[in-house]
This record gives sequence, C-alpha cells and structure tokens, in this order.
Amino acid sequence: MDVMIWHELQGLSADEIVSGHPHISLADVHAALAYYHDNRAEIRQQMKDADDFVNAIKASSSPGLLQKLTGQDADGDSVPS
Repeated sequence: MDVMIWHELQGLSADEIVSGHPHISLADVHAALAYYHDNRAEIRQQMKDADDFVNAIKASSSPGLLQKLTGQDADGDSVPS
C-alpha cells in the first residue's frame, strides 16, 4: 500500500520512490504497482477498512486521552510538571 500511495496519491515516479527509500529496489516498486493494478478493488477496500477502524477508535476514545498524552489540560494549555 505504501508504494501505491507514494505513486498514485503523491505522484512520485518509481525512480523517486527508490531514491527516497533506497532499501526498496526498482523491481520491488514495479512489482508492488503491478500487484496493486491486479488487485485494485481489494487494496482500496483494505484502505477503507483501515480508515474506518481508525475513525471508530477516535470516536470511541476519551477526549482527554490525547491531551493527557501530550501534557495538555482540557483548554490546550500545558500542564505543569
């Protein structure tokens, strides 16, 4: 999915993907894109399912959790140590 996102949604060429991620070969990029084109509907559904899962978690989370994790009070002010 990462290669597809970089290519399809961010507009990077295969060479640009390899330049930005040297641990991935050009053959890997082309293989990933070929797989995506052969399985487009399934991959798009997996992406939608992942987005739906994240949105469900966000909706069910306590509104103060993020603030506690970032050290802020309910008004967004920093909490003294």
